[in-house]
Amino acid sequence: MLAATVRVSRDLDEAEEAVQDAYLQALERWARDGVPDRPGAWLTTVARRTALNGVRHREVLRRKLPLLVEPEAAEPPEPAGPIPDDRLRLVFTCCHPALAQEAQIALTLRLVCGVATADIAHAFLVPEPTMAARITRAKKKIAAASIPYAVPAAADLPARVSVVLTVVHLLFSAGHTAPTGTDLVRAELTARALDLARMLRALLPSDTEVAGLLALLLVHQARLRTRTDAAGRLLRLEDQDRARWDAELIAEAEGLVVEALKSGPPGRFSVQAAIAALHAQAPSYAETDWPQILTLYDVLLGLWPSPVVALNRAVALSMVDGPAAALAEVARLESDGRLAGYRYLPATKADLLHRLGRDAEAAEAYRAALELSDNAVEQEFLAARLVSV
Repeated sequence: MLAATVRVSRDLDEAEEAVQDAYLQALERWARDGVPDRPGAWLTTVARRTALNGVRHREVLRRKLPLLVEPEAAEPPEPAGPIPDDRLRLVFTCCHPALAQEAQIALTLRLVCGVATADIAHAFLVPEPTMAARITRAKKKIAAASIPYAVPAAADLPARVSVVLTVVHLLFSAGHTAPTGTDLVRAELTARALDLARMLRALLPSDTEVAGLLALLLVHQARLRTRTDAAGRLLRLEDQDRARWDAELIAEAEGLVVEALKSGPPGRFSVQAAIAALHAQAPSYAETDWPQILTLYDVLLGLWPSPVVALNRAVALSMVDGPAAALAEVARLESDGRLAGYRYLPATKADLLHRLGRDAEAAEAYRAALELSDNAVEQEFLAARLVSV
């Protein structure tokens, strides 16, 4: 709805206000007249009409025409450009190079993708008020610098692709494991991210990182329905029913991974996809090719030296060299401090301590993870693990 509205207003703030106004009108009109047959279309039409009125008033003021009857304003023509979809066009537009990269990503996730500020804060490992202030500053900068709604030309797309890929990946992640709330998975977010990734693939078929991202999302999507049991309880990878994984999606992903790795030096998403594909190919958790996965994590750390990647590598290390070696890596990450507040660090530490038979320390680490988790399904899982050690 926002994407369709901003095409009329050419201004993100005005488009956002028009969308909010449409919802307010719906509350009043639908309570009185009933919900229309196509509520989404109704909301979009009202939002676009409100935005169009705003454009019309601006034109009148600009021309200073004291007319009693305002002239009819036609909707602006469809923006010419290489991106055929409103949503993807708006993602590229919001990833404006005038903003800092983190601001581009946060603003796009909030405004275009509808991800809650609290969930974006979890992704960036910062407190929610910090993220809210960051998004507000980005919007003020757009207004102060008079950055227009301008669809990038084809020549400008490559410079923005990296940030757009990160946005789509974080959108999928927010749906794959919801940072907050009562459900582990938000299928509408993963479906939206996968849709955007497929559109990117159609738009930029020779970009190997686009292929890598799509492959990564396909593997995770293939396993999505097995991440919880019938009662909605979280299942670890080793406990999932591999027969229920979507073989068609995994085969599609494997083709993309091979294509991406053959086309030149690998990128961050291509390597992540290769790791995910190895997990998907293993007949069982115990038969996973852990040495190759550890090697790929070493490559990934070189491309993307993130403490989260280092923590994931520690899990692979524990399967190759044992939990003691991995615990030393986790201790190093703990003293580093960048993962303070990241619930998976104490959860990983707890699992390693339990495997070493140090259950009292494992229990303490599980309590720390519980305090940091805001998702009810994860909290239930961690509480059960705490009881078991």
